[in-house]
Amino acid sequence: MLPFHEVVKSEFEEVNGIIVNRLNSEVDLVENIGQYIIDGGGKRMRPLLVILSAKVSGYKGSDHLHLAAIIEFIHTATLLHDDVVDTSDLRRGKATANTKFGNAPSVLVGDFLYSRAFQMLVGVGNLDVMQTIADTTNAISEGEVQQLANARNSNISEDVYKKVIFKKTAILFDTAAKIGAIIAESQTGHIESLSNYGRNIGMAFQLMDDVLDYNGDSENLGKNIGDDLAEGKMTLPLIYAMKNGKNSQKIVIQEAIKNTNICDLKNILTIIRETGALEYSMSCAKKHAMDAKQCLVDLPKSIEKIAMLELAEFSIDRKY
Repeated sequence: MLPFHEVVKSEFEEVNGIIVNRLNSEVDLVENIGQYIIDGGGKRMRPLLVILSAKVSGYKGSDHLHLAAIIEFIHTATLLHDDVVDTSDLRRGKATANTKFGNAPSVLVGDFLYSRAFQMLVGVGNLDVMQTIADTTNAISEGEVQQLANARNSNISEDVYKKVIFKKTAILFDTAAKIGAIIAESQTGHIESLSNYGRNIGMAFQLMDDVLDYNGDSENLGKNIGDDLAEGKMTLPLIYAMKNGKNSQKIVIQEAIKNTNICDLKNILTIIRETGALEYSMSCAKKHAMDAKQCLVDLPKSIEKIAMLELAEFSIDRKY
């Protein structure tokens, strides 16, 4: 367990209990697949944000624990769907659910987790939270469709890329931090500060994921290096390299993206290094991490605030 998890260790254990309890189904395959992916590890950043946000906002109840489980169910549902769409075969160092159980069961269990999350939301009964999560899940779906539409297109701009990763990834971090403050009945300014904190953490995480896809270690990452290239995704390292590379280098990138050619990975890695694309992408991630910390400036000192500052550092210092 990472240091910032230790601050809310007992709450995290309660959330895990809720997750196990609410995975119940009369259909064994639902429980098997749900348990398989939830047991598969992961950093659990999103439920952590719900808990930290609620506690730093002075919340004294227990609904934040159910909201943390809800956020994890939504995230897990997106993973199940993503792996089918991306035809991924490895996540967190083991076979993806679609590889082990098949595409159709993975999609349907993802649907089950989405619907179970909204059943649990009704139990919490906070309309503002329900509205926030409903809007978020809709935006995530839009981001996924937009990313799919952009596949094999090497002419994606940095602006379009950032809009997609906000919808696809950062918005759930944003929402996790925001609903923790909402459930605590915080003032509007406080809610906005934590929402912006979560958004910047999410952007930093995704930017670093895209860097690690070209500069990481498959054993540490738990997935294959070059997956984005194999899926025809133009992430920031490639976008920057396309903008700043020589014409010959741009042609290599265009062909690799068009043909989703992982065989060109070695050449692509060389181009990324020569153009300074990784350094630029990391600088963007660091800027978001700094902005996240700035969102916490007006919060009183607490162990939760310290943990949130540590989380911002982790978002850019991690190797997995």
